[in-house]
Amino acid sequence: MKYYTTKEAAELLGVTKRYITKLCVSKAIAGAEKKGSRWMIPETFIAEKNNRNIPKRVFNTTGICDPAEHYMIDLTQRLSEVRKLVDEGKYFTINRARQFGKTTTLHALAEYLNQDYLVISMDFQMQMSDAKFKNENSFSQAFARAFENSFRITESGKSQEYQAALKEFTEERQEAGEQFELVELFQALSDLCAAISKKIVLMIDEVDSATNNQVFLDFLAQLRGYYINRSRFATFQSVILAGVCDIRNLKRKMRPDEEHKDNSPWNIAADFDIDMSFSVEQINSMLLDYASEHDSAIDTNLIAREIYDYTSGYPYLVSRLCQLLDEMYKAGMHDIWTHAGILEAVRKLVRESNSLFEDMAKKVKDYPDLGTMLRDILFCGKGIPFNLGTELVSIGAMFGFLKDEDGQVAISNRIFEIWFYNLFIAQDAIESKTYDAGQQLKGQFVTESGLDVEKILKKFVEHFTESFGNSTDAFVEENGRKLFMLYIRPLINGIGNYYIEARTRSMGRTDLIIDYLGKQYIIEMKIWHGNEYNTRGEEQLMGYLNDYHLERGYMLSFNFNKNKKPGVKELHFKNHTLVEAVV
Repeated sequence: MKYYTTKEAAELLGVTKRYITKLCVSKAIAGAEKKGSRWMIPETFIAEKNNRNIPKRVFNTTGICDPAEHYMIDLTQRLSEVRKLVDEGKYFTINRARQFGKTTTLHALAEYLNQDYLVISMDFQMQMSDAKFKNENSFSQAFARAFENSFRITESGKSQEYQAALKEFTEERQEAGEQFELVELFQALSDLCAAISKKIVLMIDEVDSATNNQVFLDFLAQLRGYYINRSRFATFQSVILAGVCDIRNLKRKMRPDEEHKDNSPWNIAADFDIDMSFSVEQINSMLLDYASEHDSAIDTNLIAREIYDYTSGYPYLVSRLCQLLDEMYKAGMHDIWTHAGILEAVRKLVRESNSLFEDMAKKVKDYPDLGTMLRDILFCGKGIPFNLGTELVSIGAMFGFLKDEDGQVAISNRIFEIWFYNLFIAQDAIESKTYDAGQQLKGQFVTESGLDVEKILKKFVEHFTESFGNSTDAFVEENGRKLFMLYIRPLINGIGNYYIEARTRSMGRTDLIIDYLGKQYIIEMKIWHGNEYNTRGEEQLMGYLNDYHLERGYMLSFNFNKNKKPGVKELHFKNHTLVEAVV
């Protein structure tokens, strides 16, 4: 049979070399052989694909990603790092936020390890209903049956050796009947591990569905016992549990508040600190594939950077933004892979209802103290040390809401920040006369060229002075910036977005970025701390305008000086114009 190099195959099929390589790695090309560092592609694949006319891949935001069907990052490096833990016999947890690529990683890992290990992949959400956790027997029977089913569908499970071991395991379960509890389950599992030549890797996805059940804690305790005594008893080479919750803290969740303890039976778990977010380079790689397959001229480096700036590499958000851009491209907007296109995709994304945002809303409702902390960070610029020993910080990080930024708590990414602003302002807008004032005047602030920010500031000064001119300093310091955001929200609702630039968020100074119809406006909101501080703020804002390649910027100062003169003035510098408003 004739074979082609990846380069030759890519040219014949009209796709990228990178795409062909990904198909080889994922075993999607039957008969592909690796000779040294090079993949060789059989002519049968070329003929087959030519006859079919290779369909273009798509960006995927649901289910498992497949490199043959979806644009995705190269997982080889990540899988190699995970394999080191498996080879060392580690038990560990992959706990990441919702839609962070856990299931795709597990699926790819199973394929990656399958040559050297027998990989048993289970999913508690699909295979273990709540009723199965009622007692040890119901759990053990259900777990064993799910284990058997997963065992059967593995390639290795089709051999005579493995079939004999599985038959014995099943018979042990059936004969024990109602006496088949956790001790019997693990004895049977240990016997099976001893009976086959390959070491077994157990992977369980969606363990969150089990975390409120005592029997699951007892199951973890058995895993721990066999791990500690693995020199005496045959057991799994490695156990990988995947979910949102950190399994090492399950006992805290199970017990009443006064009995919270941290002595989890999963304290044998190794640290899993592998970065599962997408880097700029990885996003760029996906975009290069897309541009090649669509014969489209895209500045992939620029677009990758901008997508990363909004998402911080959160896998679902990256894929969803790309998906929205692709949809607009297919609808005939062929100049959409641009800065303006990304702003439009972001606008669409933060306004839509999806499973990720629905889950975020539920979490904020279920954890009201977490919502309060998010509000303090967003609206007040409150500085909170990032310490996972602090319960709220730990919970927020576990859900993917928070990250460590130079030792301080920060919102994980710009998309989440915009979404949280929208959520909280929508809650506050119901009884807000400031929101109503903005709503009534919104038609006055839109021009053919965009937003008339100077007029917005003038009207806000009038409204604030009339409504809150006699308020205490403490009230203004805590609520001033939120009031301005409530005021402008109806002006841009449905058309633009706003967010706080993380680098300038503090109790004293905040830079608000407004995205509106493809244009950006920077408004510095700050608490007045004297002329010298104000001058530094002006200089900082001008530097920031340079970063955004803007000539005009805006300042809103909340001044507690009794001799202040509320109003708006325009200042001219060498290369910039600043419009300053004082309330």
